Amino acid sequence: MRLDDELAAHVAALTETIAGSADVIEAVVDCLCGCFDAGGKLLLIGNGGSAADAQHIAGEFVNRLAIDRPALAAIALSTDSSVLTCVANDTSYEQVFSRQVEALAQNGDVLVGLSTSGRSRNIAVALACARRSGVVTIGFTGRTGGRLLAPVCDHVVAVAADDCVLIQEAHEFLWHRIVAAVETRLFVVAPPSERELQATRRPGGTA
Repeated sequence: MRLDDELAAHVAALTETIAGSADVIEAVVDCLCGCFDAGGKLLLIGNGGSAADAQHIAGEFVNRLAIDRPALAAIALSTDSSVLTCVANDTSYEQVFSRQVEALAQNGDVLVGLSTSGRSRNIAVALACARRSGVVTIGFTGRTGGRLLAPVCDHVVAVAADDCVLIQEAHEFLWHRIVAAVETRLFVVAPPSERELQATRRPGGTA
């Protein structure tokens, strides 16, 4: 396929996704803002390229995307090789994320599962585990995966494509926009929250 055809397919997938999922994407932004403003954390999971995307997203929240601001709590659960291999070896690969959710997730946190196909069993198991713990669950997937992840997710963003490459490219675009929206909502538009004020206070409690 020529590059201009690739670009056209990418634009078409994004255009259809945004048209059909704008309300869900806004709900994701609302959810994340509420989580961070209440002192909660974002957990992210994925396999392969989606694991890399999870780490990328976590980095944007912990550090920054577009503006200087206090750090936001985000952790990619694909990074601890000892925990991953321990669970995979001693229990099963199906539980490499759910065991970490059991250990780390608390009521009010958010878990994002990235699976282009929606068929990743370890993602579905972790999302189901999180829901039982009062954690808000969000799935990012493709057209078919939207139906598969819906039973274990509070919100599902399903890219309007079946090709893995198009789905992953769209996920990255959408997450950059989501991070930017969260930054703007929390640190530009909204008045300072108690969390933000605490982050900028000097030791000793003086401003």
